[in-house]
Amino acid sequence: MNQWKIGDVKISRLVESEAVWDGTMLLPNATADAVKKERDWLYPAFSNEQGKVHLRIQALVLESQGKRIIIDTCIGNDKARDNPEWNKLQLPFLKDLEKIGCPRESIDRVICTHLHVDHVGWNTMLENGRWVPTFPNARYLLSRREWDHWSQITEGETHQIMEDSVRPVIDAGLVDWVEGGHQVTKEVSTLSTPGHSPGHMSVRITSRGQVGVVTGDLIHHPIQCGHPEWKTNFDIDLDLACATRRGFLQQCADERMTFFGTHFASPTAGRIVKR
Repeated sequence: MNQWKIGDVKISRLVESEAVWDGTMLLPNATADAVKKERDWLYPAFSNEQGKVHLRIQALVLESQGKRIIIDTCIGNDKARDNPEWNKLQLPFLKDLEKIGCPRESIDRVICTHLHVDHVGWNTMLENGRWVPTFPNARYLLSRREWDHWSQITEGETHQIMEDSVRPVIDAGLVDWVEGGHQVTKEVSTLSTPGHSPGHMSVRITSRGQVGVVTGDLIHHPIQCGHPEWKTNFDIDLDLACATRRGFLQQCADERMTFFGTHFASPTAGRIVKR
């Protein structure tokens, strides 16, 4: 399934790329043996026979009350990146966006849950040697705390990411600075979920009595639903991220939310239940 409904809100999945990872590259506790112990619920959707984990880079497009909202814009094309698998990509992301009926000019809002490399790439595109906003008619909803933190770095890949994927949309006057609790439409709002990064947000959807949430990097892989205490290699505040994740999972179970894992392989969406 590539599309879902939460009440009147339509959610479409747009996969940029997918890969199999050694789990310890993301989660030090996710050794092959540890992943295999969770085989009864992880295999084959989220892990393979060798105990490696499946991950995706993908965006979610929401259609709510006449607004088209894209959440997290993946890695992007033509970007110089340290990871060889992400370096100067040439992928059909924009054509795929058109295939689901949402050409880039029709996007009204872009929400970046945070400003890491795989969540901001398609904010911009290369045009005549310049990085220009990919979604010229959209407002980009970014966290000021995120920008204030990452923009202080003046060298290396993080600096490059800010310069080619974030600063151009700021300079174009397309950014609205928001934090958790911002109402995008009456059905869609941002939710503060700190720990992974300074101003990390998730996105909450409420429509006709149904509730959904898009995680961002609050949870990277389904194994963290069973082990919310497992820390990642990329969280800026490890203890806060774990506490936020545990509370979030409790809330998802209590409210019977539909849960969209930003990096989850198919089926990507589901429910959190207590066991």
